[in-house]
Amino acid sequence: MNFSLEIQLIAIMVASACSILGTFLVLKSMAMVSDAITHTILLGIVVAFFAVHDLNSPLLIVGAGIVGVLTVYLVELLNSTRLVKEDSAIGVVFPLLFSIAVILISRYAGNVHLDVDSVLLGELAFAPFNRIQIFGFSIAKGLVATFVVFLINLSFVVIFFKELKISVFDKALAITLGMKPILIHYMLMSLVSMTAVASFEAVGSILVVAFMIGPPITAYLLTDKLKVMIGLSIVIGAVASVLGFHFARFFDISIAGSIAVVIGVIFLLTLIFSPKKGLIFTINRKRTQKMTFSVRILLIHLSNHVNTAQERDECGIDTIDNHLRWNKGFLNKVIEKAKKEKYIYVDGTVYKLSEKGEKYLQLNNK
Repeated sequence: MNFSLEIQLIAIMVASACSILGTFLVLKSMAMVSDAITHTILLGIVVAFFAVHDLNSPLLIVGAGIVGVLTVYLVELLNSTRLVKEDSAIGVVFPLLFSIAVILISRYAGNVHLDVDSVLLGELAFAPFNRIQIFGFSIAKGLVATFVVFLINLSFVVIFFKELKISVFDKALAITLGMKPILIHYMLMSLVSMTAVASFEAVGSILVVAFMIGPPITAYLLTDKLKVMIGLSIVIGAVASVLGFHFARFFDISIAGSIAVVIGVIFLLTLIFSPKKGLIFTINRKRTQKMTFSVRILLIHLSNHVNTAQERDECGIDTIDNHLRWNKGFLNKVIEKAKKEKYIYVDGTVYKLSEKGEKYLQLNNK
């Protein structure tokens, strides 16, 4: 198989495996916990390596999973005291466990191929060189490992989709229905740990975090449906992987770094142009709401002074701004909008409420 294709497939598999779990982390407001886990599980890898002295042992994944769950437990334990907020708890637990791992590596594993830089940054370009034989075919080990992890994560979400969905949005309801949201929560965290350790050698923890947070939060800006969000997350991660690879190849730079940059660019573009939650849409919506509210205030003002002695002064073309106390430019825009909608008309030197304007007020005051 072509090395370039294998590199892209590995990146796509990692993106898909991370995006599936990342969707639930984003919805549970635990995005930064994933960052902590992807670093602290290095301690689990190191301790497991000291026990078995084999970098290819599956016990490394077990050790990583245990430390990943331990990280979440310690963060939640500190947070439950109500003396430390969650972000502060992460800031204490994450450096502590990660630093212990770094110290152990530098002190006792100096001659072992267990490098902190490779764990953090990875190198996708070298991933195809580590190969295994399957049914007589030579395949990159990283591709097989990430594909298996993707299938495990996908199976977990498919099997426990109802439990995950209810636990994320209404934990109390999940408990009432006899579900075990705590168990589901720690199973999810264990899979996050497993996904991170399986992706370390190829892409590094930084890109794992980018895949686990970037595509899901981007998808969140595009849809309100959970299944669609998961699908969009996978697609966005895959697109970022392919674009990032070609970008890195063209400029001869780090593949993992360029993929992370593409993820960031896609997110920023979505943040600005999303048709439902983007900045442009939000600004236009607020502007429309402000204008609608101001037109209603204008109509109420005119309605309150119909056929009164103060009408000529309160609703006069040249004097109405003294009573509404709006900027003259903004007042003119509101009046033009009301005229365009045929809510008001000019009677001599006074603004009057039309029949359509009266009906509009009646409908909106119910």
